[in-house]
Amino acid sequence: MADGAIQWREGTVRVDGTDLTVVTGGAGRPLLVLHDELGYAGSLKWNRALAARRTLVTPLHPGFGRTERAEWIGSIRDMAAFYARYLKENQLAPIDVIGFSLGGWIAGEMAASNPAQFRKMILVAPAGIRPQQGEILDFFQMMAPQQVLASVRDPANTREFAELYGGPMAPEQFESFEEARAQTARIAWTPFMHNPSLPHLLGVAGGLPTLIFWGRQDGVVPPSTAEAWRAAISGARVVMFDGCGHRPEIERSADFIREAEAFLGV
Repeated sequence: MADGAIQWREGTVRVDGTDLTVVTGGAGRPLLVLHDELGYAGSLKWNRALAARRTLVTPLHPGFGRTERAEWIGSIRDMAAFYARYLKENQLAPIDVIGFSLGGWIAGEMAASNPAQFRKMILVAPAGIRPQQGEILDFFQMMAPQQVLASVRDPANTREFAELYGGPMAPEQFESFEEARAQTARIAWTPFMHNPSLPHLLGVAGGLPTLIFWGRQDGVVPPSTAEAWRAAISGARVVMFDGCGHRPEIERSADFIREAEAFLGV
C-alpha cells in the first residue's frame, strides 16, 4: 500500500498460534498503534504526519479485520497479555504506544501489568475505567452506522470524517464493522467496556510518561473519565479539546498531531 511518500506494508506475525496481521509504515523509532472497537480505519492525516519520523506498527486485534480470532482471548486483559508476548518475541519493548478507545484500554491493561514494556504512552479517550459522571455509550443498542456517527460531535462538518463515512456504507464496510462489534461484545460485554480493578492496578504505572487526549463533547466515553485516568497514573497529563467528540485525531487533527509530536519527541 502507498500513501504519498509513505509505504504501508501489511504482513503477518505468528503469536501463540495466531497469525496477527500488522500494518507498518514510516521511518524512525517504532510507535505501536492500538486501534479502537470499530477496527483499523486505514491511513488518516495523523498517521501520515507521525509516520514522517516514526515507524507506525499497527496490529489488527485478534478477531478484528484480517486477523483471525484467538479463542482463548476472552477479555481485554487477555488481549493485553497477547500483545505483551508479541512485543517480547519481536524485541520491540520498550516501545512508545498510542491507543484509541478500546485500544487505549488495552494499552492501560498492558501498563498495569508491566509498565516497563512502554517508553511513553498516549491514550485517546480510552475505555476501561467507569466514568465518574455519565455512562459509556451502549453502542450495541444501535446499528454500526449510528455508532460511527456518534463518535464525532459534528459529522457533516468534520472533513476527514465526512470523506471516510459521508456516503452510503458499502456492504463490505458494514460487515467489517459488525464483525468488530461482535468481537468487542465477546471480550468487553460484562462489565460493559470497563474493568473495575483497573484504576487500582494502574498504580504501578505511576511515572510512565503518559498523555491523555479527550474531547469535551465526547458522547461515547464521558470526558469525566479523564480525571479517573489521571488520578490512577501518577504524573499523567490530560489534554481536553473543546468542540470535539470521541475522535480528536480526526476532529482536531492539527492540534492532536502537534501535541502528540511534542510529547513523543518526534
